[in-house]
Amino acid sequence: MINKIDNFCVNHIRAFGMDVIDKAKSGHPGIVLGAAPIVHTLYTRILNTTSLHPNYYNRDRFILSAGHGSMLLYTVLHLAGFPFSKEDLLSFRQLNSKCAGHPEHNVSLGIETTTGPLGQGIANAVGLAVASKHLQSKYNKKDLNVVDNYIYALCGDGDLQEGVALEAISFAGHNKLDNLIILFDSNDIQLDGATNLTVSEDVKKKFESMNWAYLKVEDGNDCDAIANAILEAKKQTRPVLIEIKTIIGHGSSMAGTSDVHGAPIGLEKTKQLKQNLGISEELFNLPQEVYDFYNEHALNRSEKEYQKWINTLNSYKERYPQEYEEFMHFVNDDFELDIDKLDDFDTNTKEATRDTCGKLLKTIGNLMPNFIGGSADLTKSTKAKGVDGDFSSNNYAGRNINFGVREHAMGAICNAINLYGGFKSFSSGFFVFSDYLKPALRMAALMELPALFIFSHDTVCVGEDGPTHEPIEQFTMLRSIPNFNVIRPCDAVETKAALIHGLQKNKYPTCITTTRQPLQTLSETSVEKALKGAYIVRDYTNFEGIIIASGSEVSLALDVADKLALEGIYVRVVSMPSMFLFEKQSDEYKEEILPRSVEKRLSLEMASTMPWYKYAKNCYGIDRFGISAPLKEIPEYFGFTVENIVKVYKNIK
Repeated sequence: MINKIDNFCVNHIRAFGMDVIDKAKSGHPGIVLGAAPIVHTLYTRILNTTSLHPNYYNRDRFILSAGHGSMLLYTVLHLAGFPFSKEDLLSFRQLNSKCAGHPEHNVSLGIETTTGPLGQGIANAVGLAVASKHLQSKYNKKDLNVVDNYIYALCGDGDLQEGVALEAISFAGHNKLDNLIILFDSNDIQLDGATNLTVSEDVKKKFESMNWAYLKVEDGNDCDAIANAILEAKKQTRPVLIEIKTIIGHGSSMAGTSDVHGAPIGLEKTKQLKQNLGISEELFNLPQEVYDFYNEHALNRSEKEYQKWINTLNSYKERYPQEYEEFMHFVNDDFELDIDKLDDFDTNTKEATRDTCGKLLKTIGNLMPNFIGGSADLTKSTKAKGVDGDFSSNNYAGRNINFGVREHAMGAICNAINLYGGFKSFSSGFFVFSDYLKPALRMAALMELPALFIFSHDTVCVGEDGPTHEPIEQFTMLRSIPNFNVIRPCDAVETKAALIHGLQKNKYPTCITTTRQPLQTLSETSVEKALKGAYIVRDYTNFEGIIIASGSEVSLALDVADKLALEGIYVRVVSMPSMFLFEKQSDEYKEEILPRSVEKRLSLEMASTMPWYKYAKNCYGIDRFGISAPLKEIPEYFGFTVENIVKVYKNIK
């Protein structure tokens, strides 16, 4: 049976959404009309999140994975008291509007993550659930729970067709994340037509096979049934999918068709819709009764839950002062790394930077209780591993996450662990497979997350595994992402610098690439200088040219400079571990390192030459795929030898 006041609110939310989408001449009306009862029920009966305290640490998190339904989310957040004015809503999809086409991460506005690329929102929800379960395991007591929130996501058919979603769903089921509830807006329609054009699977069996509980609501307009299903989901001991049968474009003349998915329905059809819903034809009408209902059932209800949590926190402080102090570092996000306790390295050190990185990660994990992450079934190769044991349903306190071969989900999950607040996450894999999580890397940059991505085997020196495993274009790809920092250290010292920087509270993610092959720690390298992105490692007062290199090629550049010096040819050598950080330096510093008057420059990197033409007219790299051969033979095959690079430099006109 449909509750009258819920129906009144839902229908006005639907109509308002149509008016705004018509005004914008752009948007997705289908989900607003079909899924309005789901989001309305969640915010007015279930979700503990308050606009008066939007950063409330124990709040429930809601992810609109179907990000194209943004107008529905903005309207409900407006009604719930978040700082979206009616004027903000009316500027939907316009230049510099708060109400962008897809939701953009801003906790003060009630938006937990940026969504739109389908599937990633589900993976983000899984990451938030991981963070919450970890905190529950570490800090909750039998008599006091300081963390007992739930993570909700609304998804559509398209979300569940994305590979990243299936990776994340499998991971969540395996780890029994019982604080995760996905609300499936199941309407059997997607952009190009009925879903039976592309899928014929049994959703119930699919999820149950991945260790999820499955519930179903037959009538997506029945708010009582939706609320009861969510309450039932909270009793489960594993993650839950609630399939809610809805009609896309409910109430419109195009209901149940793909035509209503992604374009305004127009003024006449909106007028007809309002008649069908039995409400006023007035434009942009949100009656006071709707505001009053949300004030009582969304804002006031959640505020009471917030006050309960504050009381619990105060009791916790009295009974468990030591745990309280550490927990508050998560709440306030103020953990600091004591860099003086990190390992030091001298010129006696010769090891692969993946090994150096692995040792440093272990030290960092022991120093920072908020540091958590893992690899995509490659820990033995990447050496990137968390401490305190494996994260699992038997040990949620573990800080080593076994992601399995799920790179894309790994990236999105780690993004969300950072989004939760207080955490610093890392993920790891082979550099060539950064391709698999590129969308998550991009989202980290877009959201200004200080996420840490560690990729080993960063050149063709992978060796016998051959071109499928040897990165070529990946440096170009990642360096081209706006607001994304790539650091390629040349030795143990620069690796230490990279991790120090990556663990700072930056407004961008950091990618660190490491080697399989051993590298000698150089006497010329410096943590402080490396943090400037580029610096001089060999110089002469009368140098005639500059060799710029990164990573394993820096030592080669130094050997080339020594060889040339024997012939009376003097070249400056610049180590450039991070183009991104170098570009942040002053013009004076850039001129000091790479003076414009010195035009004879050569870059060295065992990868695509494309990014280097900004700094040198002559770039020596590898603009083809790799080769399968023993490691020792590969540099010579591609001409990365002292003799050949000397020749290349001398031939520069």
